[in-house]
Amino acid sequence: MELFSLENKYILLSFVLSKTSMMKKILAFAGSNSSTSINKQLVTYASSLVENVKVNILDLNDYEMSIYSSDREKNSGHPQQAIDFVEQIKNSDGIIISLAEYNGAYSGAFKNIFDWVSRVEQKTFFGKPMLLMATSPGQRGGLSVLGMASDRFPRHDANIVGKFSLPDFHKNFSDGKIINEELNKKLVEEVKQFSESL
Repeated sequence: MELFSLENKYILLSFVLSKTSMMKKILAFAGSNSSTSINKQLVTYASSLVENVKVNILDLNDYEMSIYSSDREKNSGHPQQAIDFVEQIKNSDGIIISLAEYNGAYSGAFKNIFDWVSRVEQKTFFGKPMLLMATSPGQRGGLSVLGMASDRFPRHDANIVGKFSLPDFHKNFSDGKIINEELNKKLVEEVKQFSESL
């Protein structure tokens, strides 16, 4: 004897599919193309703290493009990678970014992607809720690049609802998570605020 009739199976399947389609989609990435990126480790951990969402973690290496120039844009248009990156943002419900700091600014890999995608769509972040983070091996935890992005991103329609800096990465992060209790509590609070804004 079957536990579910064909009709009940259809209703159950429809319910599961509707729940899946209703699930919020989070886009997460690090502003680094390093295979050992500490910012990717942080953004992966932070995104795992957001409950009941589908997380898509991007790798900047998949969006490598020629260095932006107005001549290239005029002669060749926008690279497909830039168009695809914009679509990833557009199709998400929220964004989590952890920026690497190179010489007090964005990494070259992220800056070039940002330059291209902002030409595809000036309102690059489409008003999506954003948790903006940075980490570094040093005591400042990427505060310079965090400040730079906090000032710049809203001009590209970013809705920054939370910010977090993790100093001394190798001291405070281990086995895929933050091991400093106070810093972890702070991140959890920022993630909660981000989650509530979705």
